[in-house]
Order: sequence, then structure tokens, then C-alpha cells
Amino acid sequence: MRGVSMAGKGDNMNSTIGAGSVFEGKFYISGSLRIDGKFEGEIKTDNELVVGETGKVKTDIVAKSVVIAGTVIGNITASEEVRLLETAKVLGDIVTPILTIQNGVVSKGNVTITGGHGRDSKKIIEDSYNGVSSRQAAK
Repeated sequence: MRGVSMAGKGDNMNSTIGAGSVFEGKFYISGSLRIDGKFEGEIKTDNELVVGETGKVKTDIVAKSVVIAGTVIGNITASEEVRLLETAKVLGDIVTPILTIQNGVVSKGNVTITGGHGRDSKKIIEDSYNGVSSRQAAK
């Protein structure tokens, strides 16, 4: 992985689905989750989700932050950030305030980068094009 840390903000994962493991079902976790095996179902975490290089995930992901180095089929929604590392493969839509994409990533889907604004991204862009300032649009 060329010296890139997968668990960005801290390396203390609450739960791990290890390489060679297969898990199907619903996984709601308070804390961080790392997947190095295969997961199919539903994932929600209030913290970080890491899909390692050997991880294969088929689900919609809702998390605070998401780091992908493996394969994901499904939509990703992150309240803080999504990082796609060089070995990441994603088939699905991504919605996040911050998106980092390394060289080598393969992805197909729609991307919405909100920039941390609470308003509709399309409206922000249209207002900017039409010369409406952020303060005027918020009124």
C-alpha cells in the first residue's frame, strides 16, 4: 500500500471481518469496522469503515468516514470523508463532503461532493453560476 495508513484517524478498529471470512446480514456498529473478508448485507457505523485490499463488500455503506482499498458494490454515504486508495474498485454512487482518489482507482457511478454545505449541491452550483452569493441564497 506504499506506506499509506488505511485507518486514517486512529488504528483502533472496534470490529474486524478478517481475510477469508464471509459475513452476510446486518451490521450496525458503534465504532469502527474493518473488512478484509467478504460482506454482503447492510452496514451502518457512526465512525470509520475500512475495506482492506482483500475486502469484498456488496452493500450500501453509511458511515462517518470510509476508506476503500478493496472492492465495493453499492452506494457510499459519508458524513465526513471518503478515501479511495490505489487498489480500490467501486461500483455505486458516492456522497460525501470530501473525496480523495488515488491513482489506480477504478470506479463507476455518480459522485456528489457536498463540500460540507447543508444545502443542495446542485442549487449551490446553479446559484454560483447565476451570481447569487451563498449568503443571499441562504435567506
